[in-house]
Amino acid sequence: MVDVAQLVRAPDCGSGSRGFEPHLPPKIHEGNNIYCFPFLFPYHLPYFRKQKIIYMQSWVNYHSHTRYDDGNAEPIEYIKKAIEIGMPAYGYSAHAPVNFNTDWCVPQEKFNQYKDAIKKIKDEYGNKLQIYQGLEIDYIPDIAGKNSNILKDTELDYFIGSIHFVDRFQNDDHWNIDTSLELFKKGLISIFDNNIRKAATRYFELTRQMIEEDQPDIIGHMDKIKMFNTKLNLFDETDKWYRDQVNLTIQCIKKSGGIVEINTRGYYRYNQPELYPSLWIVNLLNKAGIPLMINSDSHKPNEIVAGMTYCAKKLKKLPVEKIFALYNNKWKEFLFNENGLIFP
Repeated sequence: MVDVAQLVRAPDCGSGSRGFEPHLPPKIHEGNNIYCFPFLFPYHLPYFRKQKIIYMQSWVNYHSHTRYDDGNAEPIEYIKKAIEIGMPAYGYSAHAPVNFNTDWCVPQEKFNQYKDAIKKIKDEYGNKLQIYQGLEIDYIPDIAGKNSNILKDTELDYFIGSIHFVDRFQNDDHWNIDTSLELFKKGLISIFDNNIRKAATRYFELTRQMIEEDQPDIIGHMDKIKMFNTKLNLFDETDKWYRDQVNLTIQCIKKSGGIVEINTRGYYRYNQPELYPSLWIVNLLNKAGIPLMINSDSHKPNEIVAGMTYCAKKLKKLPVEKIFALYNNKWKEFLFNENGLIFP
């Protein structure tokens, strides 16, 4: 039996289209290190079984955006990249349409086109890797959420619940906490009298309300409210009031059974050392027995596994032993290391 710790991605080989023949066995290096390629297993599974090699290893990603929302490439380009690097599963999660104008949600008039595009990709490439259709659904009380009329009859494999909007300006515009530093400061001053404690408390209240009402499969970047805190230095995450809000939210998640993503986008896109959520929160989630997963929140094909090795190294130090993935149409937990999830 091969020790799981021995499985690593080979640095000198790419996909099946680069550098080796599908009818030949994969390269097994001398010594103790065994190199296993997940994208070869349809051809070589009998060979692996003969050699008592029963594991494959790779990353997966279920948080991604294409040109239909605020990504910058056609949906097919993400799957081509996923196949190239050997991912066994991939999920699309466009920002779901809402009933007001935004720069980054799928427009209502293009929603059916988007769903058809993903279905076509699943039909054409589903024999190469598992493809899942999801959405990142904003929650705004009485306006946006899983049960909104826009999403009626939409069939999904999973969905991510996220908070990007926190209350409104006097002109009725929604305050988007994610777009820019200037807009964040404007909303903080206009809506919350420049009181970050009130704003952050409201953010976590909405997060808990979303979890209770919508029951998302995945809770997206659960401490997004900290996004501009590094630049503005508005609060300290060790403040009791802030930790109280986090703990209340963790209790809510525990009751819901949802999975919390560790989102790497802040690390690779904005050069932030912290992840979403912060590691001290991840540690609390892990101790509470709440399922965790790693997502890249990719907006470009070359971002689909960005930051995952960095994240995995951080998680192993806590230590987090297993993370979750949607595989064979079920949420399952997997061992992992800095090279990816280990699939039996």
